[in-house]
Amino acid sequence: MTQITIALTKGRILKETLPLLASAGIIPAEDVFSSRKLVFPTNRDNVRVIILRGSDVATYVQFGAADLGVAGKDMLLEHQGDGYYEPLDLGIARCKLMTAAPVGAPQQSGRLRVATKYINVARQFYAQQGRQADLIKLYGAMELAPILDLAQEIVDIVDTGNTLKANGLEPREEIAEISSRLIVNKAAMKTKFTEVQAIIDALKEALESN
Repeated sequence: MTQITIALTKGRILKETLPLLASAGIIPAEDVFSSRKLVFPTNRDNVRVIILRGSDVATYVQFGAADLGVAGKDMLLEHQGDGYYEPLDLGIARCKLMTAAPVGAPQQSGRLRVATKYINVARQFYAQQGRQADLIKLYGAMELAPILDLAQEIVDIVDTGNTLKANGLEPREEIAEISSRLIVNKAAMKTKFTEVQAIIDALKEALESN
């Protein structure tokens, strides 16, 4: 029996992915939220799921440690890897990737200091605009950077905008619309075609019936 491994992103994306997987006939054998385990068998003998940080899902799929994965488009844009296909937009965990700055702050001319965890995306965005930006890599609490003069702008995910507002910031320019995508390892698509395609089809059907 061909073993299939599906890499899932922990947190909000996981909460929204599990009902979709259930509609596609794949259910973890135990509660993934209360367990400290990272690998879970499912109701299907040949399918297991692994729970990862969003930034790692694309890497696991790219190098074939997982056959399929679910990751936010923001992570895929930042990862810039190949080795996988992106056959489905699951339409979940929707948000925007945006620049943000202190409310009412004038547009900076000249060199800009930008804090973000999306270094590759930000570099590309400012380069396309012909603006010079010094990028500062942060892993969280991005909103603090302009408050403490670490940066003039940030590039981050914006959902409701409430966190920005609470910290005296406002969204400025939209870089990308974000939702979660199904990705598939290119080699697995060939060597495990029947099993992988069946999961893609089942998810597609679950999306259409939702």
